Amino acid sequence: MSSQLLEGKRGIIFGALDSNSIAWKVAENAHAFGAKFVLTNAPVAMRMGEINKLAEATSSEIIPADATSLEDLENLFTKAEEILGGKLDFVLHSIGMSVNVRKGRHYTDLNYDWLEKGWDVSAVSFHKVMQTAWKLDSMNEWGSIVALTYMAAQRTFPDYNDMADNKAYLESIARSFGYHFGTKKKVRVNTISQSPTMTTAGSGVKGFDGFISFADKTSPLGNATAQECADYVITLFSDLTRKVTLQNLFHDGGFSNMGISDAVMEQFTANEK
Repeated sequence: MSSQLLEGKRGIIFGALDSNSIAWKVAENAHAFGAKFVLTNAPVAMRMGEINKLAEATSSEIIPADATSLEDLENLFTKAEEILGGKLDFVLHSIGMSVNVRKGRHYTDLNYDWLEKGWDVSAVSFHKVMQTAWKLDSMNEWGSIVALTYMAAQRTFPDYNDMADNKAYLESIARSFGYHFGTKKKVRVNTISQSPTMTTAGSGVKGFDGFISFADKTSPLGNATAQECADYVITLFSDLTRKVTLQNLFHDGGFSNMGISDAVMEQFTANEK
């Protein structure tokens, strides 16, 4: 790419696990558009991924960090500033996990210890990330912080389980902390509600193939891909969206405003013809 939309910008990208990850594609895009950044993930997640390949391809360094640990986060932000040579312009939070989903526990029979763990990883970690950046004064003015979410925060998708609650809390944190970051430090905070996307994390949800097919047939533009989501993230990192904050931005081909589509109706009425 010839455009240098993010030339001179510095950031942290959480959650790149493998080439299917949205965070992975955001990192590739950010590098192509001229940004410098560090990559981070939990040590256990890094052992399962291929993040070293991404670091090499984007000339980036990796700083392992558990996003639920304030000590790890303080180390991450401090070292990131040292490595990158200054304060940060963007942060991507692409983290989500539900032990209940992984273990197949139904929403009406949750293990609450697992619930608390998933809540901490998927939602509270976003507050911890921003609180750490706030206290260390790590963000430049007009910086951008983005987290990835899903519209199960607003509508019921039974098999999304307690992840729906986690996403709802994540979005609330974005609005609440975003107010303070905006008024005091002119930093933007937004969430992107992406189409169901076949990532490593998403594939663990029961019936996910059905999710994807239904959304694709309902959306007038079809599902947004992981690459398209990464493109959208770049616009939020850029100076072109300086006055966009406290928003939950639907990036889903129009699915969020649909009731029913002709394509879906045809499936239900096929036997009547």
